[in-house]
Amino acid sequence: MVPVLPIVPFEVPAGFERLVEMAYDLWWSWSPEGRDLWASLDPVEWERTHNPVHLLASIEPTRWEQIRNSEVVLDRYHAALDAYDWYHNRETWFDRAPNKPSGPIAYLCTEYGVHDTLPIYSGGLGILAGDHAKSASDMGIPLVAVGLLYRRGYFRQEIDLDGEQQHFYPVLDPRQLPLLPVASPTGGQLRVGIEFPGRTVHAAVWRLQVGRVPVLLLDTDIPENHPADRPITHQLYVAGREMRFCQELVLGVGAVRALAALGIEPAVWHVNEGHAAMSVLERAARLVEAGETLENARERIRNQTVFTLHTPVPAGNEVFERGLAAKYLGPWAARMKADLEELLGLASDGAGDRFDLGALAIRFARVTNGVSRRHGEVVTADWQHLIGGPAQAVTNGIHTPTWIGREAGALLVRKVGRSWPTRLLENPDLVEEARSLPDSQIWSMHRRRKELFLTYARERIRTQLARLGAAPDELRAVDQLLPADRLTLGFARRFATYKRATLMFSDTARLESILTDPQRPVQIVIAGKAHPADRHGQEFVRRIAELAASPSLRGYVVMLEDYDARMARYMTQGVDVWVNNPRPPLEASGTSGMKAAINGTLNLSVLDGWWVEGFNGKNGWVFGSAEPNGDWEQADAADAAAFYDVLENEVVPLYYDRDPDGVPVGWTERMKESIVSTLVRFSAHRMLKDYWEMAYLPLGTGLFES
Repeated sequence: MVPVLPIVPFEVPAGFERLVEMAYDLWWSWSPEGRDLWASLDPVEWERTHNPVHLLASIEPTRWEQIRNSEVVLDRYHAALDAYDWYHNRETWFDRAPNKPSGPIAYLCTEYGVHDTLPIYSGGLGILAGDHAKSASDMGIPLVAVGLLYRRGYFRQEIDLDGEQQHFYPVLDPRQLPLLPVASPTGGQLRVGIEFPGRTVHAAVWRLQVGRVPVLLLDTDIPENHPADRPITHQLYVAGREMRFCQELVLGVGAVRALAALGIEPAVWHVNEGHAAMSVLERAARLVEAGETLENARERIRNQTVFTLHTPVPAGNEVFERGLAAKYLGPWAARMKADLEELLGLASDGAGDRFDLGALAIRFARVTNGVSRRHGEVVTADWQHLIGGPAQAVTNGIHTPTWIGREAGALLVRKVGRSWPTRLLENPDLVEEARSLPDSQIWSMHRRRKELFLTYARERIRTQLARLGAAPDELRAVDQLLPADRLTLGFARRFATYKRATLMFSDTARLESILTDPQRPVQIVIAGKAHPADRHGQEFVRRIAELAASPSLRGYVVMLEDYDARMARYMTQGVDVWVNNPRPPLEASGTSGMKAAINGTLNLSVLDGWWVEGFNGKNGWVFGSAEPNGDWEQADAADAAAFYDVLENEVVPLYYDRDPDGVPVGWTERMKESIVSTLVRFSAHRMLKDYWEMAYLPLGTGLFES
């Protein structure tokens, strides 16, 4: 579907040619056979980079000679090839579907968290988009995704001696990443032009292959552009508002033009959050140029479009000054044969001086949805005047093969088969078999994941301390941190203010008494980034770093810097309890808790987002109020007190209640309940099935056309 130029920055010996094919397909990122193969080629380099393209380019001739003579490596190569070919050639869920759309689904999003090798994501939205693409691939749904290639990625975080967050931006070289240039029908790499005031900005198109799903990434850092325009796609969530508008113009317009240049005619357009909303203006302009009236064009677009909102927080919804939009959108008004004020009015949210991309997308979408049942209610309350009725709700899900622990994943392959995520979707009762697993087996698998995480965490702490100038004895003492027999709580996410990262530290004396109980100690591992423009979030980082270094909490609270998808996998699989305490109802979904739950990590959370649907009284705990409270100070105090009560009186006793073999039977029963109640229900496969039934199939088969 998406041709690429055959440009490969390395050569491999005869007999290993298909390593190149697999290196450029992110299938390996959720395949045990794929990851085992790369690790066997060069264990040290793989552990350092987790990037097969860089790995293959760095292998010396003498190492290739060793590889050719290694029975272990050859076995892993052929095992990976077998798994890869099986994956791409098997019958899929889509193949068995009785009805199908007339064309592919175009999925537009500003960030994609497919793998930590490509840091073009900041948090939940990007990880969700990456999981969406992976599950579409697993299910065979014909989806093509479009986003931006951020040459400076999202920032890397370091925390200095004073607890201040420092920001560093990596420089991404596409030649060292699993990216290939998309071939233009006229030769060379495909480029699309977008009209800017007084000039045209060009964007090169790269392909990131995610199994069966191509993700097209637009890149303005190319020689054809003026030096002032090349940085447009450099930084994800750039702070400057006009530069942000330019990014989203490139994303929306460039996505439509790239797909058109490739001859791809989507049956459905999924605008995932308002960042990509200006795609509807380009689509409308094309239809008007082809002879449609603007009203008819808008109706045709509505009948092919689903729009998903991901947050009720104002900072997460893109709103610009009306004058800024007017500066750039004149060409689209002319092509749409509309007055500029009429065009700007399509993005009015009721305030005359605002250009709201959410409002624009809603006006051009037949289906508007939130990402949990509760969030659907919030979207309805905020936007019903534009939607014309209640919003739909599709609760987010996670790509379970990516996020489940290795031992549990292998167990599912043995019990259910290689295509276990799809088989469980079609036969959800199969997951009930987890209840019959011995408590000792569940506990043993968890202990293994926990030990791996704690080892990883200690190494991260040692690296942090070494950078800050710690002495050798202090670095050696890190080995004694985070004992595996302690109850371990995890808290990791973006440090947006509404997520209340410091809530558990509201009463440090009481927290200290719980953590330092000599008979039943508790430790907390915290990680997270605050946006460089979010001063309140950065203050949260500083405050927690200060508390973690304080004499009373040192050794019981640790903060890991530079949270990313790799750390998230370790944490959600390895801690005992996952804590979440947003201010209701501002947590639209919250997929990190799902990642923990499918691994038997028990959630201790406020009833908001997905946990309203996920909690059943036996698979974790709730605390605090589920309803919004305008008195934030009083609400925070009450919720903190409730957190301490549940932790001290319910969570800690159950964890330390062991049978003669040292197994916490009551705890493992909750672990089983957590796995059974979430593994299918909160999978991205279920999410895709919901989108299919609610939007993709009816929109793609013309159900709404008159």
